Amino acid sequence: MLTLAGIRKNYPNGLAALDRVDLTIADGSFTSIVGPSGCGKSTLLRLIAGLASPSQGRIEGQPGTIGLVFQDPTLMPWADVESNVYLPLRLAGMARADAAPRIVEALALVGLADFAKAYPRALSGGMRMRVAIARAMVTQPRLLLMDEPFAALDEITRNKLNDDLLRLWRQQGFTAIFVTHSVFESVYLSTEIAVMTPRPGRILARHVVAGPAVRDGDFRISQVYLDTCRAVSHDLEQAMAVTA
Repeated sequence: MLTLAGIRKNYPNGLAALDRVDLTIADGSFTSIVGPSGCGKSTLLRLIAGLASPSQGRIEGQPGTIGLVFQDPTLMPWADVESNVYLPLRLAGMARADAAPRIVEALALVGLADFAKAYPRALSGGMRMRVAIARAMVTQPRLLLMDEPFAALDEITRNKLNDDLLRLWRQQGFTAIFVTHSVFESVYLSTEIAVMTPRPGRILARHVVAGPAVRDGDFRISQVYLDTCRAVSHDLEQAMAVTA
């Protein structure tokens, strides 16, 4: 789906965020990007989303519609759930009546069919994140970009949303790129993992996760899971030793 070749990103203040990033994203894959804070993971997502341009290098491919989920749900507090999910379609010029079936479908996908008229203040943190995912899914994305969406959630809620996200990925067939600080989360979710160095970020290593297509609690205690967590953790330690 996407090929990133020789990507560099320098900001006007002289900060070098990314340096010589080469990355290939296969159609239908679930790729996690892990690395230390400030290594350019979020910058990389912004470049892929077209929200910024690389200083050097190229991004090739035809990702089609892109959905983006941030660490904060960024919901409109004055609008109900239904209106928050409608937002990207409204900005695209789609009438509310035409968008209604897609809104209903998106809320059903994330288990919020009964909360369409609720306001964000009445929802738990996990439910607000489900609304943000529904808002991305209502656009029917071919590529879903997620920037540490579950980082602020408790472990039980986070694990449940991991399972829900994998279910959506299998059902909808989109390609996913997921930024996380958690090695354990990356191995549980992914078909591939890219490990980045400290700023300026580079891809130090890639791992193919040889787990089953359907992940569950048994996978978290499997030898494949444990071995892959160990290998990714080792590469993160190596990444921290890399200097620009």
